Amino acid sequence: MADPKGFLNTDREVAESRPVEERVKDWNEVYVPGSLLPIVSKQAGRCMDCGIPFCHQGCPLGNLIPEWNDYAYREDWGAAIERLHATNNFPEFTGRLCPAPCESACVLGINQPPVTIKNVEVTIIDKAWDNGDVTPQPPERLSGKTVAVIGSGPAGLAAAQQLTRAGHTAVVYERADRLGGLLRYGIPEFKMEKRHINRRIEQMRAEGTKFRTEVEIGRDIDAKKLLKRHDAVVIAAGATTARDLTVPGRELNGVHQAMEYLPLSNKVQEGDLTVSPISAEGKHVVVIGGGDTGADCVGTAHRQGAASVTQLEIMPKPGEERPPHQPWPTFPMLYKVTSAHEEGGERVYSVNTTHFEGSAPEDGQEVGDVQWLHMVEVEMKDGRPEPKPGTERKIPAQLVTLAMGFTGVDRENGLVEQFGVELDERGNIARDADYSTNVDGVFVAGDAGRGQSLIVWAIAEGRSAARGVDRYLTGTSALPSPIAPTDRALAV
Repeated sequence: MADPKGFLNTDREVAESRPVEERVKDWNEVYVPGSLLPIVSKQAGRCMDCGIPFCHQGCPLGNLIPEWNDYAYREDWGAAIERLHATNNFPEFTGRLCPAPCESACVLGINQPPVTIKNVEVTIIDKAWDNGDVTPQPPERLSGKTVAVIGSGPAGLAAAQQLTRAGHTAVVYERADRLGGLLRYGIPEFKMEKRHINRRIEQMRAEGTKFRTEVEIGRDIDAKKLLKRHDAVVIAAGATTARDLTVPGRELNGVHQAMEYLPLSNKVQEGDLTVSPISAEGKHVVVIGGGDTGADCVGTAHRQGAASVTQLEIMPKPGEERPPHQPWPTFPMLYKVTSAHEEGGERVYSVNTTHFEGSAPEDGQEVGDVQWLHMVEVEMKDGRPEPKPGTERKIPAQLVTLAMGFTGVDRENGLVEQFGVELDERGNIARDADYSTNVDGVFVAGDAGRGQSLIVWAIAEGRSAARGVDRYLTGTSALPSPIAPTDRALAV
């Protein structure tokens, strides 16, 4: 145990956020740089090094949390990053973006605030980069086998890095102009600056991973031809089919999917655009969907100068304490205030959108611009939202973003049909215990096979699928496989 009395004598502290009035004027990460360093050693010392560390159960990567907490307490950063990298290819991603189910499973969290595992994790990896402890790890020898990885999100990058280090030549195909998947064009800069992706990509290039951008499998390259070029294929293309809202007025100008809206602000930060073509500046903005993507839309609208921001959620407002049916160490659904919510706006629960109202079309327009959103309060009956009569109202809405989740893998680009892979009942690509599809040599990892999930699950699936591919190519594998495709316990 790092500090036998740490959990008794030290209160939980987290990273300090920059003042709201400062951070909404830029796109830098919201936390004060370096604010963790003075406190992280004592925070790591709160870890009890439990006989049964349930934080392991909460983390699908199998992170060795008590071990690197102990090294962080002693400020042995070299040993800490070695233990952290043993299970996680990209802790700078998870340390910033993961909702930390490990903290929900922390034994200390039974009756006290849990250990700040996420903050310790991100401090370890940031110190490792600063100290030059993150270096390329090229393989000692090459196998002569090549693997195509479709998609450069966390699952695809994790699979590619593992396969490269195993001696195979991994070629990552990305349909966007830059690498990173939703990390690049879905996560706003204020949550994770893209320099973190860029330096990982450079590490992977130095290890031997190949990258091909602006190449969409199914459109630019026939999937079957891709399989002929390579000895195996990993589909890590995500679950990018967005759930839509089929109500009157959906066709009005100004109603957009979140993934139409968010990437444009990222392109502004990349220097591709001066101003986003879909901007919240001076507008009344409504975000439909109460999850993390919705919060990203809220924070983006604040930085673009929205007149007002309202976030709608059809489900009731979660409680601030664990509900009885979600006991420790499960991941509870709690009321969460993100950095975007700290910056302003209104959150409305238990409401459903009935229709949009717009202006008359102007010259050159087929439809008008959205002006109002009509909604009704709902109550849950037998698990379904039922409208409450007499609760109808409307609010101003000049920009509406739909952040209601995703329904499965892209079916429009031909990838699924050209490969001939089977889908499961949830619309995801079906796979067996080795992450193999029904097509010989074709594997699937991440949201494409799992459905929309957390970044930590994507990395775990990428690592696990890499083991399946390695075994397919060589007959055996020393690569780790942290989870099985059927693991659903914490699939939130």
